[in-house]
Amino acid sequence: MKLYIYSMRKFDELPCFEKYCRKYGIAYAYTTETPCLENLDYCKGYEVVDVITTVIDRPMLDRFHELGVRCLTTRTIGYDHIDVDYAKSLGIGVVHVSYSPNSVADYTIMLMLMGCRRMKHIMERAAVQDYTLKGKLGREIQDCTVGIIGTGRIGRTLIRHLSGFGCKMLAYDIYESEEVKEYVQYVDLDTLYAESDILTLHVPATEDNYHMIDARAIAKMKQDVILINCARGSLVDTDALIDGIESGKIGFAGLDVVEHESGLYYFNRMGEPLHNPKLAILRSYSNVVVSPHTAFYTDEAVANMAENSILGAMAFMSGEETPFLV
Repeated sequence: MKLYIYSMRKFDELPCFEKYCRKYGIAYAYTTETPCLENLDYCKGYEVVDVITTVIDRPMLDRFHELGVRCLTTRTIGYDHIDVDYAKSLGIGVVHVSYSPNSVADYTIMLMLMGCRRMKHIMERAAVQDYTLKGKLGREIQDCTVGIIGTGRIGRTLIRHLSGFGCKMLAYDIYESEEVKEYVQYVDLDTLYAESDILTLHVPATEDNYHMIDARAIAKMKQDVILINCARGSLVDTDALIDGIESGKIGFAGLDVVEHESGLYYFNRMGEPLHNPKLAILRSYSNVVVSPHTAFYTDEAVANMAENSILGAMAFMSGEETPFLV
């Protein structure tokens, strides 16, 4: 199998790919550039292409097909940036990965605690030497009800970690997990919205859950609710979120993902207009923390992403069954 890797980060990913390609006997080449129509010819002669979060649309897939690419592997859990159905119609397999769920679970808890303790506001005031207490009164997470939407690997890990804090937990998923019923009570979405002090999202982006957190959903939530999104930006209607923050319905938002982040995150845009005015609005609030899609970013997760993108492609190319096949 010959592998071509786009968007290679030399400072963290390259050592992992060197290790695992050597381990599995894979011939590979790479570029630090993101894939686009102008550089797809780089992968000529390679059967498998490895990408991250760049949008892979129909014209790009057509070109990959012309170049003889048989498998597209993305070193991400989500694959909504790829037109999967069209890829399959061309005979191109699409493979995604799993990685350490501890990474996102721990980051989610960090954002929850920052929300409970009003940490952004405290840090902003401390930066200008305002050490007074007014407006900084927090709440204890053990006194909160946490609503978890999505109980896949990350959601289940989050639940196990949160169990040590002693907080009540509610959960929603179309597929209930017997494993987590020891810790949580499954409820419908309306109940979860109405009873949760903290609400966190851990589901993939699909057509069915696009803007699942919209104005109607927010209206059902408690006043001063904490909303955490370390999943996908399209799950939350940004306009509704801004309205909820302005009205005081949403007391804190911890956002590792936002709508229309493709082409923005993972690039140095210092000194440039971002062409995302809603992101600027969100960043302006003292009760909103926005991070650039880094919840996953640990040494363990990066190694998992490199290795599993290789293993999934190898299985597809050899005709073996793999849980990584989309």
